[in-house]
Formats: sequence, structure tokens, C-alpha cells
Amino acid sequence: MKIAEIREMSTTDLMERVEAEVANYKQMVLNHSISPLENPAQIKQLRKTIARMKTELRQRELNNK
Repeated sequence: MKIAEIREMSTTDLMERVEAEVANYKQMVLNHSISPLENPAQIKQLRKTIARMKTELRQRELNNK
């Protein structure tokens, strides 16, 4: 997910998306520990996407204060 797409989302949508992506990430890591994924780079990509979303949420929080 691109940073431009993240910035277009509303704060509530972004928070819901972060929760969903974190759950997806945890499930993916668990599945990878049991049997290797076809593309383990997806884990790294998902982790970076979560970080981008959390960074945008934090920036919004700081701008509103």
C-alpha cells in the first residue's frame, strides 16, 4: 500500500485497517513457522505497510494536539 493511499483514508478506517493487518501479519508468521510460505518477502512487506499506517496515525495525533 502506497503512502498516498494511506493518507487518503479516514482516521477510523486507518485504525481498523491497522488492526486487520496486524492480525493478518500474526497469522502469516504462524503459518510460515509451520510450513514455509511461497513468498516469505510478503512478511517483510506487510510489516512495513503496518509501520507506514501507524506512522500516519501518529502524525495525525500529533497534528491534532
